[in-house]
Amino acid sequence: MLVYRGQIPADLPLDLPTLRGSFAFPIKYGYASVGEVVEVGRAVEGIEAGDRVFALHPHQTSYVVPATLVVRLPPDLPPENGVFLANVETGVNVLLDAHPRLGDRVIVFGQGVIGLVVTQLLRRAGVEQVIAVDPIPLRRALALEVGADLALAPEEATPPAIRDLTGGNGADSAIEASGNPEALAAAVEAVGQEGTVVVPSWYGTKPVSLPLGGSFHRGRVRIVSSQVGTLDPALGPRWDRARRQALARDLLARLQLAPLITHRIPFDRAAAAYELVDRRAEEVVQVILTYGEPVV
Repeated sequence: MLVYRGQIPADLPLDLPTLRGSFAFPIKYGYASVGEVVEVGRAVEGIEAGDRVFALHPHQTSYVVPATLVVRLPPDLPPENGVFLANVETGVNVLLDAHPRLGDRVIVFGQGVIGLVVTQLLRRAGVEQVIAVDPIPLRRALALEVGADLALAPEEATPPAIRDLTGGNGADSAIEASGNPEALAAAVEAVGQEGTVVVPSWYGTKPVSLPLGGSFHRGRVRIVSSQVGTLDPALGPRWDRARRQALARDLLARLQLAPLITHRIPFDRAAAAYELVDRRAEEVVQVILTYGEPVV
């Protein structure tokens, strides 16, 4: 939506070779595509015609793409699950940056696709208490369905309330995945002494105002950026992007992803899909574009 609404700095470089144009518009944007391989070049190894793959490519009916930009999906994986690969890899990266520990209490602001994936991954990582925060009832209900212990509206997630829910200490860490600058301020106030706020949100050109004069300063709160383009350098000896991507691919069959799909819209009505996300967010979690028969 930041790109759709023109809320990205116009001079920011594009970060994928398959994108075209610029953030100043026009732009061809998008990077979550699942399809069937029709043909491969003679030098391509590990991918064959007929394979189902995820591709980092804008939405269109057919395209030629370097083999390095596709991931072969398990043949028994539902194609719709494959659409979430980039989201799940982002979620994995968030956990690698957040370092949750067994018994931790974690609050997740935002229960869109990334937030709902992170909520599930925290539960798998052994977190004792996951508190989800989102203004939309549909998303709060989904948060509870996929593993959150509590799902609160933003007005319910006040610092006193969070302390009461976390044994008087505040959360051990907070994940700000809402894209709302006000949620980042709430996340800073929600964590306890020397707590950590991990921020996968991309705010674009939206201004962010933070309360840094109180508990942030005295509590030695840390704010950590999490961006999927890189990994925590401390993990470098053991982790690389290939390992992270392989884990995300394997998780596609283990996470609850199908319930996150709220709309399936034919590709030729893509403009209506964008308008839906832009104007009726209370109805939407994941919208996918569907296609007809493969192009041969």
